[in-house]
Amino acid sequence: MTEKTEQCLRDWIERETLAESMIPLIGQLYRNNNVITSIYGRSLINRSVIAILKAHRSARHRVGNDDLQVRDTYPVIEAMSKLDLGAASVDLGKLAVKYKAEGNGRSMDEFVRAELADVVGKRSENKPQGTDVVLYGFGRIGRLLARILVDRVGAGEGLRLRAVVVRKGADNDLMKRASLLRRDSVHGSFKGTIVVDEENNALNINGNLVKFIYSNDPATVDYTQYGIKDALLVDNTGRWRDVEGLSQHLNRPGIARVLLTAPGKGDMKNIVHGINHQDITDEDKIISAASCTTNAIVPVLKAMNDKFGIVNGHVETVHSYTNDQNLIDNFHKGSRRGRAAALNMVITETGAATAAAKALPFLAGKLTGNAIRVPTPNVSMAILSLNLERNTDRDEVNEYLRQIAMHSDLQKQIDYVASQEVVSTDFVGSRHAGVVDSKATICTDNRVILYVWYDNEYGYSHQVVRVLEEISGVHPPVFPG
Repeated sequence: MTEKTEQCLRDWIERETLAESMIPLIGQLYRNNNVITSIYGRSLINRSVIAILKAHRSARHRVGNDDLQVRDTYPVIEAMSKLDLGAASVDLGKLAVKYKAEGNGRSMDEFVRAELADVVGKRSENKPQGTDVVLYGFGRIGRLLARILVDRVGAGEGLRLRAVVVRKGADNDLMKRASLLRRDSVHGSFKGTIVVDEENNALNINGNLVKFIYSNDPATVDYTQYGIKDALLVDNTGRWRDVEGLSQHLNRPGIARVLLTAPGKGDMKNIVHGINHQDITDEDKIISAASCTTNAIVPVLKAMNDKFGIVNGHVETVHSYTNDQNLIDNFHKGSRRGRAAALNMVITETGAATAAAKALPFLAGKLTGNAIRVPTPNVSMAILSLNLERNTDRDEVNEYLRQIAMHSDLQKQIDYVASQEVVSTDFVGSRHAGVVDSKATICTDNRVILYVWYDNEYGYSHQVVRVLEEISGVHPPVFPG
């Protein structure tokens, strides 16, 4: 073998070794301190050695052509493990890059202590007891929310999934629910263990005992009899979308607030996390997390308006088919949706353009919208055709959005990709509300066309969880700021 061949192997073994050493530190910080670690937005919680290395590799799009090395981030998390930290969300990649630029001769221990000063030594201070969460409905979004909530339970001081309310579908209903949670044709198998507890009519999901409550009517459930109190109820059914209908949940014992995973009607607040979550008040007992498309487009629209100003525009959504469409041609109350979903592109309406104005009032009357349902099960695309207040060019727009994805308050909402080879399946599992495809950007004078990918199931579900964290007051501080 050549010297180059040997060097490549030695380098790989070194990186594997360091990644293996990171895993127990990541786990201990998460379970003991409620510290969530990531690499430029990619979570490291419960990840394998290879997943950790891939997260470092992906950071090259953020920091330049050179890879972010594990040897750069390992000293960061090693220093963190010595500080008895309180709850926090820490991006190891950004801290490592910042240390190279701003370390100024300090040791890594000194640098990390200074950067995380607000939570150093705060492990035992003001520990929350955890907030009960109830899922009303257990369809596509409900099951993904369950996965995310269980994955992020940590020491149990944040959001805790306590119950799921469904209509009983069969005698072996609980077994079937467990199977659907365990296996997913789009998102893969559940990363953990699920034990069916028939005696308690519950599922033990990674140590979280989740009660399954069977009911056809929200007005019949007393949640306090299951030990649930002051809970956040997430309605995933879409059956009720106004305050009057959702009040049926709020009036039940044990429920403190209700969150709808669909656009709300009337004067209900439609919240897109990262945009208007600060508008949530203690008096807001029923709110909406808007739609997946609204969550995908609003952060990008906000960013574009901040720098360039939006005169008007059109949003065209190329959306994966959904459960309300027919598999084969049959009657459907909606226009065109009765035609076979897996065989046709189906033009349908979208309320996202109008709903965007509920989160960003300056957009009122400026956007039109339409949607095309296509024969894919997940991942959609929003095409934003915008007329701006000033001329610009493709490079300026792309570089601006790249910086927004890396360093702004919208970094959890907007991701950025610079590859000519990506297709929709590459974005399955994205935790961002939307991903800007920079290679597809078109710009002529003051007109720009942006292509934004979004996982309309998983990415949206993460936005819902962020709203839940905001409502419950358990959203951890983010470092570096």
